[in-house]
Amino acid sequence: MIELIRTNDAVLLSFAESLMKEAGIHCLIADQGMSVLEGSLGMLPRRFLVDSDRAVEARRILKDAGLEKELRT
Repeated sequence: MIELIRTNDAVLLSFAESLMKEAGIHCLIADQGMSVLEGSLGMLPRRFLVDSDRAVEARRILKDAGLEKELRT
């Protein structure tokens, strides 16, 4: 899997996840359990991952949705 976004913004992650589901691209939000352990204070960012074989398509979808500045290089 390829990391495309790392953020504490739950709304952003939800939006990105929704876009991937709509496109039929499997995604995973990693480190959600760690945020529970740290008391949901938002100190530990979550990682938005997609299958490596669909990463280029996923990146394009996120850019088209205006999330280009959130993407990791």
